[in-house]
Amino acid sequence: MEVNHFILAFISLSCLFSVSANAPPPFSNASSPASSELYDMIAVMSESPSPFAFDGTTLESIDDLLSILPGGVDPALQQICGNTDHPVECIIATMPFLDENAPIEPLSVLKAGIKAMDNQTKNALAEVTKLSMDPTTPKTIVPILQTCIDVYNNILNSDQKSLEAISNHNLVQLSTELGTNVENVLGCDNAFKQAKLESPMKDMDAMLANIISNTLTIGVDMVHF
Repeated sequence: MEVNHFILAFISLSCLFSVSANAPPPFSNASSPASSELYDMIAVMSESPSPFAFDGTTLESIDDLLSILPGGVDPALQQICGNTDHPVECIIATMPFLDENAPIEPLSVLKAGIKAMDNQTKNALAEVTKLSMDPTTPKTIVPILQTCIDVYNNILNSDQKSLEAISNHNLVQLSTELGTNVENVLGCDNAFKQAKLESPMKDMDAMLANIISNTLTIGVDMVHF
């Protein structure tokens, strides 16, 4: 893989998954060559017009990208994530949280997705809490940041209820909690929009929204108890 591709990957992921200096990157897995190669391809694809050539192969869509994923990405995971609205984000988010001893099936990927959602939410919560406590933050912004804190706490609470629903094989409760988070994740950005301001959490919320969307699709359409 060319060095410039790696640089693009690093820059892209640094922007997408920006967190506070003391918080770990949400989905990094530097020890996995397959993950690094996957990040590399995603970054190049996102920076280039479609179609574009990658190692002699013309890629025109996400499906084309999924078809040439590194061998380290299990085909079962590719298939499950390929049926979500955000397949690449699905793979990136769930890979670090998959149980190595469990078969890759919709339920195990859903659990990994909920853990990824929880992780991303905790990082967002840490960042927005830091901003709210920063003495340089305008006092007029603090109440909006508190709304974001409430939003993230609601998502974390719903995550726990989703896991309980899985343990109880309660599809109705599971669907309800996953659907609730689709609305929850909009709360922070909407609070800033109402104040005619751009949310500093915009990028983190965008990734979180994609994870939530994917978990809803997997939980409602693919999981059967």
